[in-house]
Amino acid sequence: MSGIVFYATENYDSVVRFYTETIGATVWLEQPDCTILQYENLLFGFCDREQTDSCSILTFVYDSKAAVDEMHSIVGDAAIETPHLNETYNIYQFFATDPDDRTVEFQVFVSDSVDSSVSD
Repeated sequence: MSGIVFYATENYDSVVRFYTETIGATVWLEQPDCTILQYENLLFGFCDREQTDSCSILTFVYDSKAAVDEMHSIVGDAAIETPHLNETYNIYQFFATDPDDRTVEFQVFVSDSVDSSVSD
């Protein structure tokens, strides 16, 4: 079994381009007004609509602090903060926004076994 999360989007082409060209997702399936993307085991789709769904956070999970830092460089001006340790959830993270102003999170779960350099 699997699932797909769909989002309505007003900026269909820009949003699909952001997730494929900037984030590195691939097109899993094209439909007449929806594109379903895949990023590792995450399936998510965007459908061309007159109003944007923006009431959730799309989170990408990485294996290391270095990978999160690299994504921070890649997303550039879309980042709304610098990567940092969030002690409440034991994650190293930062938030960004996509072309629809939807919140996107980039994170790694931290522990001594995952990434001992997170406390820098």
